[in-house]
Formats: sequence, structure tokens, C-alpha cells
Amino acid sequence: MRIPRIFTDSPLAVGSQCQLDDNAANHVGRVLRMQAGQALLLFNGDGQDYRATITEAGKKHVQVDVTEASENETESPLRVILAQTLSKGDRMDYAVQKAVEMGVSEIVPLTTERCEVKLKGDREDKRLRHWQQVAISAAEQCGRARVPEVQPVMTVQQWLEHAQACDLRVVLHHRTEQSLNTLEKPSSIALMIGPEGGLTAEEIALAEDNGFLPVALGPRVLRTETAPVAAIALCQWLWGDIGA
Repeated sequence: MRIPRIFTDSPLAVGSQCQLDDNAANHVGRVLRMQAGQALLLFNGDGQDYRATITEAGKKHVQVDVTEASENETESPLRVILAQTLSKGDRMDYAVQKAVEMGVSEIVPLTTERCEVKLKGDREDKRLRHWQQVAISAAEQCGRARVPEVQPVMTVQQWLEHAQACDLRVVLHHRTEQSLNTLEKPSSIALMIGPEGGLTAEEIALAEDNGFLPVALGPRVLRTETAPVAAIALCQWLWGDIGA
């Protein structure tokens, strides 16, 4: 039987007892309906997986004994920061989920001139918490030991400043002949993805002024939620751990 893999904010150490945080306890006790004596595989973002046995289980309270730790080697050597323009419906969820599966390190929700989604106040906070939970669930499913952080929503200018620490900075733009496989290998890359209508000429120019290279992924125009999956997969194949 497959052992459930669960993220928890709680500190973990071999030989210790741990009370799972509210989200993890709710998932284990209420959703999975697990009982004392059953095994879990826990992780908290420190790069290790922890094998544990449930000692107490309720709908809101779960306590475990941590029995074993092992290094998790699923993280890519390539650091990828994704700026994904906000989109309607479940398209943003899809982009976050698949980006995590592809090995993204950090996700920045982006607002641009042609962005159809406007978030602020409580609504923004609620969506950020939701996307962070999407990232957690994706990390649980794909076996990662670190959960990419979903940053607060940024403007284009804020994002361009945020990305300056990356070796390579790329803005996807289908009206260019430059491709990723013509670029030198970086240790970190910032990817900027526009909305359905594309980034404006002014936004592309501003990105270029801040050291971003316009890059195309091929002859076809990709949807905003498809573009990050294709781009990150290609980056991981060229410079990361896909096909390694």
C-alpha cells in the first residue's frame, strides 16, 4: 500500500514526537481518515523526507513518532523563478501545479497591462493562500522535498527588479527568432510569461532595458498556462535535471 506523503510546517527530527500543523492534521485525520499505527512520509522543506508512524489521530489533531530521515535528491541544480501573468478560472492553478512538477523554485504572480484579473486586499490574500496550497499539493504528489514559494502579486517593474539576481533573464515573445538552446548555461533563470493577449511592446522593451532576452519556444503561439510548462521543461532539459 502506498504511504501518503504529507507536507507539514512542523519541525521534524528522528526520534522525536511531532504534532502536525492544522492543514496537515486536517488532511491526514479528516480527508484520509488515517488511524494510529499507520505510516506517513513527511517533509517540511528542509530537503529531507521523514518516515513517521501515527500515534494519535483525530479530525483536528494528529501526532506522530518520527522514525527515519533520508535525503531527497529531487531538486534541480537549475534555479528557475517564474513570473506568471494572472489569468482567469483554473488556468493559474494549472500553471502553478505544473511549474512545481517541472521543478520551479519560486513563483511570482504578475499583473500586466492586458491582464484580465485584478486582485487586491482580502481577495488577493485568499488567492495567494490558495496558490500556495496548490504548490504544496503538487510537491507532495511529485516527490519534491521543497515547496516553491508563491510571492505576492507584483507589477512588471517590481518583477524586473526582483529578477535581477538571476544569471539569465528571459521574456517569452513569439515574434523573435532567438531560442533557449542558443543561450549559455545559467545557474539561475528568470522566466516572464505574458497574458493571453501577450505583453505590450512597451513591456517587452522595458524588460529588455532590464536585461531580459526575448525568446520564442517555437512557431506556434502557446496559451498563457501552457507556456510556463513548455519553457521550464525545456530549461530543465537544456541545463537542469530532465534527461540527466
